[in-house]
Amino acid sequence: MRTILHSDLNNFYASVELLKHPECKDVPVVVCGNVEDRHGIVLAKNQIAKSFGVKTGEVLWQARNKCAGNLITFTADFPAYQRISNAVRKIYERYTDHIESFGIDECWLDVTDSLKIMGSGEEIAEKIRLAVKNEIGVTVSIGVSYNKVFAKLGSDMKKPDAITVITPENYKDCVWKLPAEDLLYVGKSTKQKLNLMGIHTIGDIATTDKKILVSALGVWGETLHRFANGEDISVVDGKHREDDVKSIGNSLTDYKDNYTFEEVKTLILLLAESVASRLRESGLGRAKTVKLTVTDNGLFTCGKQMKLDKPTRSGAEIAKAGYKLFEELYAWERPVRGVGITVCDFTMGTEQLVISENRQKDEKQDRLDLVVDGIRKKYGNKSVQRARILKDKKWSGADIKEEHVIHPKTY
Repeated sequence: MRTILHSDLNNFYASVELLKHPECKDVPVVVCGNVEDRHGIVLAKNQIAKSFGVKTGEVLWQARNKCAGNLITFTADFPAYQRISNAVRKIYERYTDHIESFGIDECWLDVTDSLKIMGSGEEIAEKIRLAVKNEIGVTVSIGVSYNKVFAKLGSDMKKPDAITVITPENYKDCVWKLPAEDLLYVGKSTKQKLNLMGIHTIGDIATTDKKILVSALGVWGETLHRFANGEDISVVDGKHREDDVKSIGNSLTDYKDNYTFEEVKTLILLLAESVASRLRESGLGRAKTVKLTVTDNGLFTCGKQMKLDKPTRSGAEIAKAGYKLFEELYAWERPVRGVGITVCDFTMGTEQLVISENRQKDEKQDRLDLVVDGIRKKYGNKSVQRARILKDKKWSGADIKEEHVIHPKTY
């Protein structure tokens, strides 16, 4: 049986800010995208702000009102958060090289091979908890279980600075009483469908006839049934599994809500440039498929993909596909909070020769992209940027490719 840990850095952005500003440890603190922006949102809060009822994802003025104006705000410092995240990962690497990131502040660790030398899963989790606290200065909550889904649930059950163990013997008592939406990948839309069926807890999912779930949710119903019954067999992707690349992608959560297509275009272009650069470095050739995911400010995520007319590794072409997908996909029921771009179906160096009047133009663009890659490699990824990105002062100062910033926790 496997032993999987899920480590979740508590109130991560706020915790890092308190490392930088220890004088604020006894007052309510929030981290937001942009203090001056009227659409600025709370990305993280400390425990004191939480006790006032401040919630991640709400507008900054609402948080201020809850704290009667006695609120300290910091603008998000993503490079600092990435540095701390990297330092914490170094601690994880003392115990295993099977580490899979789930955003900047969460990781799964498969410590099965370490048990004989380093103790039980719970003992390893305790060593990690103490090391992160004493050496870095932030805290973690860790779930210990025999699969990834239950390990993730465990890390969410006790916060902050705690360890929860879920076993084949106790999972029904620990897990089945939890709300259905606590199960990994049960989003707002799926929750609503389950509730309409009278399914409100994880135990309800586990004990509902699988055929009923499949009828209502398609193949995803079968997956959720397996998850709820502790039958997740997905592996923790270790750092040495990168040679089996099937896709290249990046995603981000913006520091503000986006109300127009023009705003979203900036995010898509930023991500497309990042993904294209990594694709050119990978040696995988060109991509035939582009995928787009969009998350609204209610944290509902939708996605769509398309086959390209011709394979590409151009940021401009990937962005163009992203724009088209967005217009086809998004109905603007709510403002946009986050976007993701992924490319796949690589040519792997074997491409069909396409004779067209645009071939010369494509080759010229490819040479230009490679020159820009060289400049960025020498002077940094922020040294050359497109004009659209430069219009946004926050994102023009971010190095999305190098820092690979992903912010999935905005709830």
